[in-house]
Amino acid sequence: MPVADGGDGTLPVVLAAAGGAGRVTTHRVTGPAGRPVTAHLGWLNPTFAVVEMAEAAGLRRVPAGRLDAMTATSRGAGELLSSALQAGATRVLVGVGGSASTDGGAGLLQALGARLTDAAGGEIGPGGAGLEALRHIDVGRVLAALEGCRIEVALDVRNPLLGPSGAAAVFGPQKGAAADQVRRLDQALAAFAAVVAADTGRRDLAELPGAGAAGGCGFALALLGAELVPGAALVCDIVGLDRALETAAAVITGPAEVAARAHRHGLPCAAIAGQVDGAPPGLFDLAVSLEDAGAGLDPRRHARSLLRQAARTAATALLDGAQ
Repeated sequence: MPVADGGDGTLPVVLAAAGGAGRVTTHRVTGPAGRPVTAHLGWLNPTFAVVEMAEAAGLRRVPAGRLDAMTATSRGAGELLSSALQAGATRVLVGVGGSASTDGGAGLLQALGARLTDAAGGEIGPGGAGLEALRHIDVGRVLAALEGCRIEVALDVRNPLLGPSGAAAVFGPQKGAAADQVRRLDQALAAFAAVVAADTGRRDLAELPGAGAAGGCGFALALLGAELVPGAALVCDIVGLDRALETAAAVITGPAEVAARAHRHGLPCAAIAGQVDGAPPGLFDLAVSLEDAGAGLDPRRHARSLLRQAARTAATALLDGAQ
């Protein structure tokens, strides 16, 4: 049973769960580097849309060798969300993992009609670099457009917006940020949070678990009244995992959410991972590493065959132990 945690791949997983009721629309939106990209918007039913951030603003949308942590924008994700609203969505699931941007969701907000202005009253530029010039924010138009629409943000991380566990420090390097750029981005996000507090009165958002998701898009979406929820749990509910577990004898997985549900059903559960250090986590009865599954084979180059071998090993061990 396919599952996901809000990151890359969430869209096809939830669409598969919808069966014949699911559909996809295609849109041209702004990619993370500012150039147009083609992105998919999912529909579980005529009023329930699914936006996968990585579709529009993901690392996979950045041309090879063109990472730019300072100017990468989340605007395309906002354009997808805007398309969903214009098409009549009253509920939207936003999966926020895999982004290339660290702009605090500023681009997303601008795409929805928010005003983020500098000292001269002009719109700020893209990315975290643009936030350095921010002096005022007005999200009134966006809040009015979202009235009557429920937005759920499927989180794959629980990081706050700022500091050593925040969006810039933890995820900036994988988006191409050097050490000095990480500092600049964190300072820009802190300034963004200060402007939001001054202009909207919302002083509680930066510390929310998940505010730092997708380069701070969790922060921006929370500002719009979205509910930040653990993505794995939400997706497991959508795909009907608990029903499937009622007829299972054993469970093989990676996500801890699946293991926790297996545990509640009294089922033995094995984890398969690229590497395993020490004893398996408490929710798992067994942990099998791909490194150990194939003698000398590189798991990154032989993932499919090694996953099959690891699954055979795990299933045999779990089912023998259950007898």
